[in-house]
Amino acid sequence: MTGSYRDAGVDIDAAARAKTLMAAAVRSTHSAAVLSSIGSFGGCFDAELALVDVEAPVLVSSTDGVGTKTMVAAALGRYDTVGQDLVNHCINDILVQGARPLFFLDYVAAAHLEPAMIADVVGGVARACQESGCALLGGETAEMPGVYVEGAFDLAGTIVGVAPRREMLPRADVAPGDAILALPSSGLHTNGYSLARRIAAMVGYDARPDALSGQSVGEALLAVHRSYLRDVTALRAAAPIKALAHITGGGVFDNLPRVLPPNLGAEIVRGAWPIPPICDFLVKHGNVVEPEAYRVFNMGLGMLAVIASESVDVALAAELEIYRVGQVVTGNGVRLRDAV
Repeated sequence: MTGSYRDAGVDIDAAARAKTLMAAAVRSTHSAAVLSSIGSFGGCFDAELALVDVEAPVLVSSTDGVGTKTMVAAALGRYDTVGQDLVNHCINDILVQGARPLFFLDYVAAAHLEPAMIADVVGGVARACQESGCALLGGETAEMPGVYVEGAFDLAGTIVGVAPRREMLPRADVAPGDAILALPSSGLHTNGYSLARRIAAMVGYDARPDALSGQSVGEALLAVHRSYLRDVTALRAAAPIKALAHITGGGVFDNLPRVLPPNLGAEIVRGAWPIPPICDFLVKHGNVVEPEAYRVFNMGLGMLAVIASESVDVALAAELEIYRVGQVVTGNGVRLRDAV
């Protein structure tokens, strides 16, 4: 008996077609620092050229995915947003260390590769990279029948950025009384989708509840994860930032303490910022209690910045959508409180 890879469920030609479709999008992110082309065994990046103006450069890297948000994309047949989610999530993670992005690598896997779908996903990755001055240096597409169910796919990526050593975050001088400011989220971003999908199934992705102001549930769930690169850059120019926290899995309760010194916690004031309609809808429709909501969803708190209280007025005067939402306190953990 003879056999072929195609008989085993893997179509090598499909991967080649996907590579052809995505090539232009990938090349659009390249600068003179990129020394390799799509299809190379490894991506090559000229560090000397890219870091020439960076004093005592520290490379900062992060790997992440978009979780089961891919299942919403697959259910709606819309693949152009999750690639942007992936890049922006990773950019925000290294921003917390004070870094800016240099280059990115993606990984897409599915039971069977659909070239047009892969091209849409990678096109979104390229779009977000281009907007952030980040090179899409390489990636991998994998066809793995038996590992993934038909129609499902997985998406992950790795980013490498750089920060001058003296500008790295968090700083050691975070102290009680420091203010906590919030750059709002654009929706769920890339976390909480296992619960969100369960709640959404009660009404369907096509439903357009009044709470979403004309958007369907599916559209609201696919809202692109914001990149905070430009806003954080502007905020740092206006006022010194002591720490940043990207509110992802685990919500504000788990993520904010990660950037605070031992024996310091935070108070967050309810009602001090706008909660995205999709978060409010899911909490109410799913009967999600407050502690669970703030651990699963970002609840509108996309990126938190800790600054000295005397810098608040200057920061709030910057041309940004930003809210004062709390303060650093003595103790441990994060607690919600009502406005006085």
